[in-house]
Amino acid sequence: MTLPAVPTVSLADVRSDDPALRARAAEALKLGFGTFGLVYVADHGLTAAEQDRFYDAFLRLTQRPESEKQKYARADLWYQRGWTPPNTEKAVAAEGQPDFKECWFAAPMAYDEAATKVHPELYAPNVWPEGDETFREVYMQMGRLLHGVGETLLQGVAQSYGLERDALVKLVQGAPHVFRALRYLPLNEAQASAGVLWGEEHTDFNLLTILPGGRFLDPQGKACPKPDEASGLFLRTRPSAEHPNGQLVPGVAPPGCMVAQVGQQLEILTGGTLIATPHVITAPKVPAYSRLSSAHFVHVHTDVVLQPMGPFRSEETLAAYRPPVLASTYDLKTLVDIGLAPREALDALGYRNYERLASAHAIERKA
Repeated sequence: MTLPAVPTVSLADVRSDDPALRARAAEALKLGFGTFGLVYVADHGLTAAEQDRFYDAFLRLTQRPESEKQKYARADLWYQRGWTPPNTEKAVAAEGQPDFKECWFAAPMAYDEAATKVHPELYAPNVWPEGDETFREVYMQMGRLLHGVGETLLQGVAQSYGLERDALVKLVQGAPHVFRALRYLPLNEAQASAGVLWGEEHTDFNLLTILPGGRFLDPQGKACPKPDEASGLFLRTRPSAEHPNGQLVPGVAPPGCMVAQVGQQLEILTGGTLIATPHVITAPKVPAYSRLSSAHFVHVHTDVVLQPMGPFRSEETLAAYRPPVLASTYDLKTLVDIGLAPREALDALGYRNYERLASAHAIERKA
């Protein structure tokens, strides 16, 4: 069976008062998010000049000495702010192989201040490098624009399935959204020949991921075209009878478009009607190339209970996505699984009297 093309959604169609244009957007969202787990996004408002300015600023940051960047490596914040060193994060299915990348995390949107007392790592203040106000300015500008794209798409999804227009947007107000810039590292000849991946296959655990596109760099660090057809983003489609493991297809957006991907939270809320996108980032088969990229992760608020909602709720979907789980617990478990949060952070989910009882018993045994 030949797959249909990944559809392109115009944000102008989603916002339109014309029922025919909104219907066209709904059809594209249902096909894209339901079959591929992603759509291409047009009419998003980001100019090429703005994107270049952002990547120029991020590239300057990556060129700082590692000893300086280490000052901003906040393991205490589970790397949700500041610099993430190479060989830190790993995909759940990566069998221990960390991704070949360095990252910068920041929160571009205002968040629920009350939640900072309960989840200080997820709602932490931003960390910024010293001596570069431009970096902070372009980072926040880009992150806020991408978040607006995400909210518009969520409005389109809600309308497509008969929910109130802001039903999904309400779930993300004040949530721990993060915007991440990434530099995929150059591989040596042996790594490139062995097919080492820049990012192992995984699904995002948030609600929706917005990807504005990136920049390849040649061995001299200059912007260049894609070095070969084997490199870049590839995604796995929904399994079918003909392809029980799905099909890997390239996720190359048309010129001027972004990519929007379904995350695990949205799959749960829609009872699997929309599917989280398994995707992999492959490196070129030639050594010494690198790539700049970025992703904005739209999350639901940490107080939201993740379970199928509204029209997606049935005995079958409740059984498939049981038990319901608090979004903060889901976030914590995933951050531990991918190596950003320490495993002992899971102890906070346990019964608080265990340690007290153990201490009491130890004292009684000594007595």
